[in-house]
Amino acid sequence: MRRMLPLFASTAALVLILPQAACAQMQGPALGLSQQAAAGLYQAPNSIQPETTLSISAEATVKREPDIAYINAGVQEDGDTATAAMEAQAKSMTGVFDALEKAGVAKKDMQTSNFSLWPRYTYIETKLKDGSSHGEQKLIGYTASNQLTVKVRDLDNLGSTLDSLVKAGGNTFNGLTFALDDDADVRDEARRKAMTDARARADLYAKAAGLRVLRIVTINESGSYSPAPMAMGRMMEAKMADAVSTPMAGGEVGYSATVNVVFELGQ
Repeated sequence: MRRMLPLFASTAALVLILPQAACAQMQGPALGLSQQAAAGLYQAPNSIQPETTLSISAEATVKREPDIAYINAGVQEDGDTATAAMEAQAKSMTGVFDALEKAGVAKKDMQTSNFSLWPRYTYIETKLKDGSSHGEQKLIGYTASNQLTVKVRDLDNLGSTLDSLVKAGGNTFNGLTFALDDDADVRDEARRKAMTDARARADLYAKAAGLRVLRIVTINESGSYSPAPMAMGRMMEAKMADAVSTPMAGGEVGYSATVNVVFELGQ
């Protein structure tokens, strides 16, 4: 004999699989939007749809004549012992400091950027009686190096400052760059130009699409500095010391700003 399930059991199973929204409708009249949101039954659409936004990346560069220069130079001396190498570089470096001060460079504008001491080896190969060879490294001395970063504020005397450095014993040169001592205004000008360009392009695209710019959603910024470097060899040429004054040209330095802006477009 077939067993019949109670009617209330089947009804209960039916209720359990009904959607939550349907249960709410069965229990009473329709809820308002605020009530539905509170009950988790209503989800407001996104205020900004992807198809209504426009991303623009704009860059602007402002160039100016530099008013300062950075010299990275120093001394490198060899010695049979570590002590001898250190004493030789110390003597040369003292002369460099004194020469820079006489050239008008303030002590606060001179900073040690690198100091190192390392051994020097030579490779000796010896022939053995059986015809084979044996090689080994032999210590032949030490090298001491002291590098200095110098900020030169008087560009008219930059060439003579370099000459003074060489005559005083400086024999290594790692670079010369020009810059602005205060670049805040130039950077702000580059930012304004980049933002103006971004907005102008956004208006152009919006008009072409039959829309208009409603507002700015996000702004991200990045910037860079374009120095005017002068490349020279690592070891200074001795003939620089005999020059009356080494000619220098600062050219221009550039400061760039890049903005990435997301605009909202609409009717």
